[in-house]
Amino acid sequence: MDRRLYARVVGVVIVLIGIGGLILGEKSLFDVLNIDIVEDVIHLVTGGLMVAVGFRGSDSAVRNVVGGLGVVYLVVGVLGFFVPDLFGLLPSEYTVVDNVIHLLLGVLGIAVGYVIGRPADSRLAT
Repeated sequence: MDRRLYARVVGVVIVLIGIGGLILGEKSLFDVLNIDIVEDVIHLVTGGLMVAVGFRGSDSAVRNVVGGLGVVYLVVGVLGFFVPDLFGLLPSEYTVVDNVIHLLLGVLGIAVGYVIGRPADSRLAT
């Protein structure tokens, strides 16, 4: 899997989730997903970072950001099961669905960043 393409696609999706969350405000989405302003800002920052390295970063920057954010999302996913309000940072608590999504993003990010990901094809780099 191409790391740069992963960073671009997943980064854009995470940014869109952050924007959607800001539009919806602080509430639960269908009583399944947590929406908090703090989390929305974090989504904008982490997604924006992935987009930035996906379009302009060196191969090592892409690898480190994708893998590093994978570690962060994995930790957040695990912590969410034990400390659902993330030590008071979130006004609403994470749901099981939130935690599973964070775990999946974490595992995928680590896998693409450090294990199975391959450097970007030079034709994709802009």
